Amino acid sequence: MDEEKGISKAVIARLPRYYRYLGELMEEGRERISSQELSQRMKVTASQIRQDLNHFGGFGQQGYGYNVRFLHESIAKILGIDRQHNLIIIGAGNLGQAIANYANFERGGFMIKGMFDVNPRLIGLVVRGVEILGVDDLERFIREHDVQIVALTLPKAKAAEIADRVVKAGIKAIWNFAHVDLVVPEDVVVENVHLSESLMRLSYRVSSIQDQAKERALRERGDQERAAKERSKARRLQVFEEKKAAMR
Repeated sequence: MDEEKGISKAVIARLPRYYRYLGELMEEGRERISSQELSQRMKVTASQIRQDLNHFGGFGQQGYGYNVRFLHESIAKILGIDRQHNLIIIGAGNLGQAIANYANFERGGFMIKGMFDVNPRLIGLVVRGVEILGVDDLERFIREHDVQIVALTLPKAKAAEIADRVVKAGIKAIWNFAHVDLVVPEDVVVENVHLSESLMRLSYRVSSIQDQAKERALRERGDQERAAKERSKARRLQVFEEKKAAMR
């Protein structure tokens, strides 16, 4: 949908970072900032920042830069976090409870209205004032509490079935932590958060750094060994020349 407006996913992915950095600037009491200074903080080029923001109107003034509060509020509207989004968590294990306990979601307008699980031992427990319910009345709860977003933090064996149910109940946005790619209608948005895949990407980068360090160490050791051989050869040649000179 964003591509239809000419806005790439990469641009959308950077907006939360802009929002976070601008929030930090507001906490510091800053009223305005240039794209150059913002680029130094974010490690993104000033040209990239201007291009990204120009998709939505620009916001900056030549010679003045950006009004921090205005830009922060504008990005909030673009991201849709200037309004309340009712959210439920399906899967009340460790991950689901960790999400429920994260108070910053509420500051961003994401209100956790309910938690659900299929495990009888979890049903009835209360997490930050939210009671964990069974999934039998899931559809009714979605309708009665005007739920817009569902977070799936349950095993992949159950994820597809639950996803089908919430979509039929009218849900258009799924935050998917289950290790499965969901098949949903085109008008339903799925944001996949596969923690193991993220850790694998980190592992790749760490391994690459380690392998490069090993290669450098091997090259350096090889250079040192070659230099030692050259010195030894030169020393032997010197001794030979000295002996030859002594024999004359």
